[in-house]
Amino acid sequence: MRILYHNDMSTCAQKVRVCLAEKGLEWESRHLNLRAGDQQQPGYLKINPRGVVPTLVDGDNLVPESNVILEYLDDEYPDPSLRPTTSIGRAWMRLWIKRLDEGLHDIATATLSMGTAFRFQYLIQSPEHREALVQKIPDPVKRERRRDVVENGLKAKEFVTAAMMNAFLGDMEVAPNETNWVVGDNYSIANAAFTPYLTRLDHLNYLGFIEDRPQVADWYDRIKARPSYGVAITD
Repeated sequence: MRILYHNDMSTCAQKVRVCLAEKGLEWESRHLNLRAGDQQQPGYLKINPRGVVPTLVDGDNLVPESNVILEYLDDEYPDPSLRPTTSIGRAWMRLWIKRLDEGLHDIATATLSMGTAFRFQYLIQSPEHREALVQKIPDPVKRERRRDVVENGLKAKEFVTAAMMNAFLGDMEVAPNETNWVVGDNYSIANAAFTPYLTRLDHLNYLGFIEDRPQVADWYDRIKARPSYGVAITD
């Protein structure tokens, strides 16, 4: 049986739940309370030393990292296929997803979320407790980024990187082909991968990013209309 260690609001976990729903795969939930630090407990660190979600356990196979999980699921359960049918299409799919790993997630999305909303969960703590929470972040670069955004909010130096999101959405506006999907002729895991990021902008009341981007707005409307969106995110 498939077991998914995840969190309801995690963008990375959301994309995996979307993929599982698109493929009609059942799974057992192991929900982690990230605010309580479940992801930093010794038991979880044994299966995911980075202390992040999600982690998929599929029988004897243990797979961390959301974008890797997406490709694993499409390899292991190829019907229905969620990849473009051509080699060049699959290459472009990977290039699009690669942008998430190259900074869009860690910098732009995490910064927007923390600076706009989540920082207040830190600020209500005592300075000592707040610093203890920051110190639990294993990656020193992410740790300093978190401290800056928590303390300074929209004035944090990291907020200049929010331009990455604007550039990404600009590229999405001109990317869809005649079928209006980002890559290839059909819905692919690239579309599953991007779904949580538009959802996060929506939840943060930042859809102004797409007011002048009708292609992206239409893409998001069609994404929300898919059954997988209700199963994986809304529900």
